[in-house]
Amino acid sequence: MSTFEPPAETLADVVLVDYGLGNLRSATRGLERAGASVEITDDPEAFAAADGVVLPGVGAFREGMENAGPLREALTDHADAGRPLFGICLGMQMLLTSSEEADHEGEGEVTGLDLVPGTNVRFDVDRKVPHMGWNELDVEREHPIVDGVDGEYAYFVHSYYAEPDDPEAVVATADYGVDFPAVVANDAGNVFGTQFHPEKSGETGLRILRNFVEYCAER
Repeated sequence: MSTFEPPAETLADVVLVDYGLGNLRSATRGLERAGASVEITDDPEAFAAADGVVLPGVGAFREGMENAGPLREALTDHADAGRPLFGICLGMQMLLTSSEEADHEGEGEVTGLDLVPGTNVRFDVDRKVPHMGWNELDVEREHPIVDGVDGEYAYFVHSYYAEPDDPEAVVATADYGVDFPAVVANDAGNVFGTQFHPEKSGETGLRILRNFVEYCAER
């Protein structure tokens, strides 16, 4: 039986960005259970009216950036204004500057949102890629998004992981033959992302989503 108690009322209005690559149904259910009113949209004008924006993502870095291209300015403006922006899986990788994925696929350099400066690199370990399964979270520093999840397990599916330029951008790590960032955040703390899927991570994921919703409400 679940120990997670959903709030009795809506805590924050959240936009879930629809750019063709997100796990929208599961993310919506998770956010609603965490206390958010969710609008799924690709309308950048909706960002300004929201308490927070979620950038989900499943797929390749190049395709993600091409699909989200028309929203780049709105996303960066939202972040630059100090408002909460939460990237999930590919969405987290898109917060960085670049990715080896496009080079690996022979597609050349692709520029990310550059909100958390750094690059995404491919796992170079004697392990199966993609990395798929449950891994323990090791919280490296305080951030509202990771409140109460140190030592808990989350569900990952990915072949690339973030390498931020600033080590302080790493909020939590996990181990897959190498310690890699599981959660990253910008200097201001309002832009952050999880490499794992909170909407697929049971009680731990719901805690992450509730932390996000409460962060949005407090802002």
